[in-house]
Amino acid sequence: MTAVDGLPPLDAGLGAELREFTGELRALFLGLGPAADAFAARCGTDPEVLADYLTAVRVPPWEFVETLLDAVRGSAPSPVVRERLYRSRMAALRVARPIGRAVCQLEGQLHAAEREMRQAEERAEQTGQALAELDAADPAGAGRAELLAEEYDRAREQSARAGARRTLLQRQLALVERQQGTSAAPPAPTGAEPGDGPPPKILLVDDRRENLVVLEALLGSHGHQLVAATSGPAALRALMEPDGYAAILLDVQMPGMDGYETAAHIRSRARTRDIPIVFVTAIGSEPDHAARAYAAGAADFLPKPVDPWAVRAKVASFVELHHARHPGA
Repeated sequence: MTAVDGLPPLDAGLGAELREFTGELRALFLGLGPAADAFAARCGTDPEVLADYLTAVRVPPWEFVETLLDAVRGSAPSPVVRERLYRSRMAALRVARPIGRAVCQLEGQLHAAEREMRQAEERAEQTGQALAELDAADPAGAGRAELLAEEYDRAREQSARAGARRTLLQRQLALVERQQGTSAAPPAPTGAEPGDGPPPKILLVDDRRENLVVLEALLGSHGHQLVAATSGPAALRALMEPDGYAAILLDVQMPGMDGYETAAHIRSRARTRDIPIVFVTAIGSEPDHAARAYAAGAADFLPKPVDPWAVRAKVASFVELHHARHPGA
């Protein structure tokens, strides 16, 4: 592959697995011909992200690969081709260990946020068009106009929330991928240098002490002040003095007051409603549970068993936001 084909040559230092997968990906993309630009727009991938995929800077999510396969002209790729590409992609991810699992997890969440944002924007556009086409002189259309206006506002709000999650997940991916091929932890977040003030507090909430021990082991050496609680009521007591909290890692499945109810109480208090909540749950990776988590006020979620790289990247991203919002804190 040469620059004549419209893409820069691959780095000579790439491993065999990543080179093979990226070469197949580039061949598929170039096979689209004039339809390549339309494909990029249709799949909602930023040009910079697409360039990263085609130059082996990042391994794309499988959903992106399937969309590319489906866009190829001519006969649909056979199951054998799909299986070969799937295995090739997994081999490419494995060379990025120990971060491969975290990359897959974060890419999946990012793709879901992008898809939700596009769908909400499309719904807002359709609703806005329907609203514009209503006959203002028709008395019967007044009620319809009010409903459409409410739906338009809801769609725009959903798009904004999904867009904020997308930006957050892109930052988390950058924190993880920066360490590709190393065993180092994500770097200290910007503005979190020692001496800049007290370390940010992270509230860890889980009814199982062994789960708290795992989180404490993962985060304890990264300059955070960790506060542990084993129940929803204990978490609310810890938040009686809410200043300094950068994030709350909250288990969903707890006896008595579960994570959703705990989150509702946190959101109902003026002094705590803006502290980002990250649900940590064994069921959090399913789309319907993710939607419920976001509806309950979660800023993010982590599926169990937790991935060390994903945990550190997510916490680091919220610490960065905390320092940006509270300079000198």
